[in-house]
This record gives sequence, C-alpha cells and structure tokens, in this order.
Amino acid sequence: MTGHQQLIYIHDPMCSWCWGFSPTLSQLQDRLPEQLGFTRLLGGLAPDNDQPMPMALQSKLQDTWHRIQSRIPGTQFNFDFWRDCKPRRSTWPACRAVIAARASDPALELPMITAIQHAYYREARNPSDPGTLATLATGLGLDGKEFANRLDAAHTRDILEEEIRQARRIGADSFPSLRLQTGDSFWPVPVDYTDPEPMLDTIHALIND
Repeated sequence: MTGHQQLIYIHDPMCSWCWGFSPTLSQLQDRLPEQLGFTRLLGGLAPDNDQPMPMALQSKLQDTWHRIQSRIPGTQFNFDFWRDCKPRRSTWPACRAVIAARASDPALELPMITAIQHAYYREARNPSDPGTLATLATGLGLDGKEFANRLDAAHTRDILEEEIRQARRIGADSFPSLRLQTGDSFWPVPVDYTDPEPMLDTIHALIND
C-alpha cells in the first residue's frame, strides 16, 4: 500500500479496557515500523453529566473491572473508588483535559492520559470532577488557571466533537480501537490485550499488501 500511513489509536482516558490495554499498546508502539506514524483520537465515551451514576451501572462497571483483572494479567483497579467517590457517567471532561494538556505542550498528551488513568483506577479519585483534572494538570507542571480556562473553552469542546466525529467516520465506535490508515483507507487492526504480536502481523500484512 502507498500514500500516508499511520496507526490511529481511538480511546477514552476513562475507558477501563483502555487502561488494561495500555501496557500492551506501549509494547506495540515500540515495535511499529519506522515509517509508520502513530496518533491518538479521543472517542468520547460519555457526555457531560452532573447526575449520580445509577447503582445498576455502578455494579455493571465493577463487574467489568473484575473481568478485566482476570483477563489481562497485571491490571489493577482500586475498588475504593465506588465507596469514596460520587461516580457520574461523564468522561468528556477527562477527554477535554487531554486536549488542554496537548494544546499547552504536545509532549504532555500521554502523561495526562496516564495521570487520569492512575487517579481513577489506582488512587480512587474522580476524573469526572474538574478539580481532580486541575490537580493532575498542575502536577504535570501546567498553570492551573490557564488549564481551567482551556478545559472549558469552546475551542476545546469543538476539538473533542471533531475527534469523536472522526472516530465514527472510520468505524471506531468501541474503545480501545486501532485503525491503520493508508492514504484515504482505514483498516481495522483487531486489539489483542496481552500480546502485540498478532497486531504487528496484521499491520505488516496491510502495509505490505
């Protein structure tokens, strides 16, 4: 295949399967062909929402966490979150935090994603809360006031909406997802949560087709 080639990772920083996938994704990135670009798109799991998460959904997500722990060795969750925080089904603020950090410094995109994941899954803090996100941003060396302004800016919201549209256009409506772009074509790369090898095989086959 010819033309522009890149691997696109579609994710949400508050997607628990994305958290489980992150070590294998890192291994995959380290072994990608040199000519292949890599970029992330925010898929935006759940819009802004101030309402408490229904108990049925809380139970379902806790079951998901247990399932991920059993399926992906080494993945850990801090279940104190469900006791100590007030869960809301709202991931767009965390997505905007990634955009705000990236706008300040592109090198901070991954550190912000990682900080959100660690706060949520290991430290039982709630990244649906702007205060939590601001604390994480200052921990990365960002100016707290500037970050807060950028977090809710119309421009930041527009970028998120456009990334969500892009993700849908290339057929990524579950997370994590991988698409190999070759020119104007986008090819699914099935996610393997524990082994980069099958994904690399698919990528090499598509590139060399």
